[in-house]
Amino acid sequence: MGVVARFVGQTAILPTSASSVCGMTHNICCYRCGASLAALSLPLSRQDECPQCENYLHVCKMCMHFDATVPRQCREDGAEEVIEKERLNFCDWFVPSESAFDPRRKIEADQAQVALDALFDATTDSTSAQGGSQSEADKLFK
Repeated sequence: MGVVARFVGQTAILPTSASSVCGMTHNICCYRCGASLAALSLPLSRQDECPQCENYLHVCKMCMHFDATVPRQCREDGAEEVIEKERLNFCDWFVPSESAFDPRRKIEADQAQVALDALFDATTDSTSAQGGSQSEADKLFK
C-alpha cells in the first residue's frame, strides 16, 4: 500500500516507493523546471522555492488536485478559487503532486523562448545596422 501523510485539512496516501520509514522522502519535482525537490521535507512550506528556478512551489499547478479540464481547474470542491494558478497561494487543500512536471510542456516553453530570443536578437542586429541612418537623421534635427 503506502504511507499515510497528513496535510492541512486532509490525508493523503503516498506510494511506498515515495516514502521511507526514517523520514519522509519523495519523488516530487518542480512543476516548471523538473528539478528534484527531494532535499525539501514534506509538507512543503508556503514559502518553499525550487532550488533551481526559484519559483514558489505552493501553487495550484504543483498540487495533486490541479486539473485543467475541470471547472476552476481544481478537483477539490471545498477549495477556494485561485485565479492565477502559478502564483503563491494560501490554499489549505494543497498536496504536492509527483506528476506536476510535464517534460513536453517544458520543451515547448524552451522552444518558444529560443524563438522569442532569436526574434529580438534579429531586431537588435537590424537596429544596429540602421544605427548609421538613425544618427544621420538625428543630425538633421540638431
